[in-house]
Amino acid sequence: MHTQQNLETNTHRKCHLWVDADACPVAIKDIMFRVAERLALPLTLVANQLVRVPPSAHIRAIQVAHGFDEADHWIVAQAQAGDLVITADIPLAARIIDKQAHALNPRGEFYSPENIRERLNMRDFMEELRGAGLQSGGPAAFSQSDKQAFAKALDRFLAQRAR
Repeated sequence: MHTQQNLETNTHRKCHLWVDADACPVAIKDIMFRVAERLALPLTLVANQLVRVPPSAHIRAIQVAHGFDEADHWIVAQAQAGDLVITADIPLAARIIDKQAHALNPRGEFYSPENIRERLNMRDFMEELRGAGLQSGGPAAFSQSDKQAFAKALDRFLAQRAR
């Protein structure tokens, strides 16, 4: 049971920004660095490898053990309701949504309770096609329009949070 003090702490807590950094485009990381500095929001990049971040009181990088989904598990364990996670990993996004946090992919699309199951089903279907040799390749190359869509979606989200 939550006490009144816990409820007040949770509602006044700053949104923490998390980045699933292993496959995140450099352009998106750069946007996140600028946003964290400009708005004084905590930003944590999590990866299996060393991630360089600018010196800042607001930005840190966590290197987790090598292994399948180690960064995902760490992010899910740390993220709280209301936080924002940047990831292209659909299963990670589903776990984040289950925690009442927000998930945004690097192409500027928010995952939501309404669309996450469909995205998981499509992901699984595409994996089956690839496994059967019927589908090859991955997503299209990251473009300038993807970067702009991400920046706009992030700005809208943060503006809503500021109200």
